Amino acid sequence: MAEEHSELEERIIIKDQHTKEIDLVNRDPKHINEDVVKVDFEDVIAEPVGTYSFDGVWKGSYTTFTVSKYWCYRLLSAVLGIPLAVLWGFIFALISFCHIWAVVPCIKSYLIEIQCVSRIYSLCIHTFCDPLFEALSRVCSNVRVAIRKE
Repeated sequence: MAEEHSELEERIIIKDQHTKEIDLVNRDPKHINEDVVKVDFEDVIAEPVGTYSFDGVWKGSYTTFTVSKYWCYRLLSAVLGIPLAVLWGFIFALISFCHIWAVVPCIKSYLIEIQCVSRIYSLCIHTFCDPLFEALSRVCSNVRVAIRKE
């Protein structure tokens, strides 16, 4: 009975990872588009002092800009949102697949091979260079430098 209960909990946890609840109010919880898409009417259209249009034209332009931006975004997201979500899901799945099945194994293989080469290189250095530098150090250890001021 306890095994069946833990198995059921495990299935629920696995299902919840793919069907988690999303926040419909805060749709950018990590603030990735905070600087990019905040474009208001005042950020695009501005009339300097002395060159004002009619007040009605200014208000109509503001309303037209705001409403058209809102509805164009909604229409584009309705038409292209799901296909682009599929595309981006595929691309990130492809990137994950390549990373998991190609990149990391290549790096691990390289590290294993370079460790073998490193041991051979270290052996060569200790065999040939260590005695040479030790002999040079003994020769140079008897050199005395004297500075005289005349």
